[in-house]
Amino acid sequence: MPDKKKHVKTKFIFVTGGVVSSLGKGIAGASLAALLEARGLSITIQKLDPYINVDPGTMSPFQHGEVFVTDDGAETDLDLGHYERFTTAKLTKKNNFTTGQVYDTIIKKERRGDYLGGTVQVVPHVTDEIKSKILVLSNDIDVAIIEIGGTVGDIESLPFLEAIRQLRFDLGKENVLYIHLTLLPYIPTAHELKTKPTQHSVNKLREIGIQPDIILCRSDRDIDADLKAKISLFCNVDRDAVISARDVETVYEVPLVLREEGLDDKVLSLLNIWTGAPKLTKWINIVKKIKNPKHLVKIGIVGKYVNLQDSYKSLHEALIHGGIANNTKVELTYIDSEDIEKKGAASFLKKVDGLLVPGGFGSRGVEGKISAIKYAREKKMPYFGICLGMQLAVVEVARNLASMKGANSIEFAPETKYPVIDFMEDQRGIETKGGTMRLGAYPCTLSKGSKAHKSYGTLEISERHRHRFEVNNVLRDKVEKAGLELSGLSPNGELVEIVELKGHPWFIGCQFHPEFKSSPANPHPLFVDFVKAILKSKGPSSKLPVKKAAVKGKPKRGSK
Repeated sequence: MPDKKKHVKTKFIFVTGGVVSSLGKGIAGASLAALLEARGLSITIQKLDPYINVDPGTMSPFQHGEVFVTDDGAETDLDLGHYERFTTAKLTKKNNFTTGQVYDTIIKKERRGDYLGGTVQVVPHVTDEIKSKILVLSNDIDVAIIEIGGTVGDIESLPFLEAIRQLRFDLGKENVLYIHLTLLPYIPTAHELKTKPTQHSVNKLREIGIQPDIILCRSDRDIDADLKAKISLFCNVDRDAVISARDVETVYEVPLVLREEGLDDKVLSLLNIWTGAPKLTKWINIVKKIKNPKHLVKIGIVGKYVNLQDSYKSLHEALIHGGIANNTKVELTYIDSEDIEKKGAASFLKKVDGLLVPGGFGSRGVEGKISAIKYAREKKMPYFGICLGMQLAVVEVARNLASMKGANSIEFAPETKYPVIDFMEDQRGIETKGGTMRLGAYPCTLSKGSKAHKSYGTLEISERHRHRFEVNNVLRDKVEKAGLELSGLSPNGELVEIVELKGHPWFIGCQFHPEFKSSPANPHPLFVDFVKAILKSKGPSSKLPVKKAAVKGKPKRGSK
């Protein structure tokens, strides 16, 4: 059990949600973190997921969205991607844990006899384990923001809510703050926003023993003073603690809107922290570039999880970042690779300016992706392949340029004569899902003068991986002779990390996931160059008419 007398420097902010899921707790927490970081505070963010899975690594993208990967190889919730994009924090395995991990730890302790034969219970054993995983963050960080997944009232969330209730007693009122994000629905027939769902949600939270200090009210419009006063009265919070979290054009405007509402001022006041005014020039410029682009490009994303775009969340954002760096609006068209198998690549890709094939697992839709890659190669369309997108580029070149008929990955055709994508020797015989995965950050050495080298501006890089298969070294000479340059290799030369097609304006595939290291303030160089290549290919037709648009949410209160 945590030592209640122990001094903890770190202040903790807990973000909960009510009424419905997917209100944007991750964006809200990340935006608050951005504001606090802009004031000079050091921050970290943690996501607590109540589901019993140990991690999202084996969950369907249709249910969970993308799996975000950290440098140390943790497969985590996609919200950690928001946290890294909005801040400079570099997150690790400590920044995301699930009910499954908590119970796994407790059961192992019980089997070892750590509890001395005592009865193991939710309180105190589960709640103490949750608290210990939260307090791991309290080293040299000023503020830790902790997001509780799910909604108040979910049975799975109760141990987490009980744990954070206890932490206020453990650490003291000035060290713990509760923020509750809730929905204010607009009812068209009544022509008004309704506060009753918020009241019920807060009441449910109070039944558990948590009185929120701040309420973020998510709505599609601004909330007037009278409505804020009503929420303040019925939910027992200060009037200036009722914050409007209205819909905005771009998520990167949220920090500015919350600054305008005074969220960071209220948080610092309640936690008794003094700082100077936030420096938000970076966020103002990002929003201006997004709202006032000079060019437009259309990029087709050919994948198999296109019915849930959260499956490609980091990818989506990284392409937007590439557009920001080029003063370009990036219009994304998601194309189901199975539709290409039925109707052909041309009917879909002739409407876009560039093609990206992302990662994925399983054989469904693979031939459609290969057809799309062939189209981009033959039409000299800028092409970017990521993970599986790189592997299938190797397959396409092997089949159609290297005379290896039927070439494939052993993932899809175990008996193929030409397994250009294969397991490495030390991966064979491992049956546990994830046991053969290459996860986390690995170094890569680039070929001097290659497009990748020009993009990065250095010969040594490190990128995050999440994949199971590799380019087969036995057959790689054949694809090289066919025109595929292996421009990025592991330092020992054994693993292919980047491929480029000679004679093509821009055709790059990478085995890693560069989208995991991109942010609006620091766009990843490969995405920047991909958009730049599309602009060059498109020429003057990419230009948009000049327009002037005001940036909503311009900071007040002495912001710089």
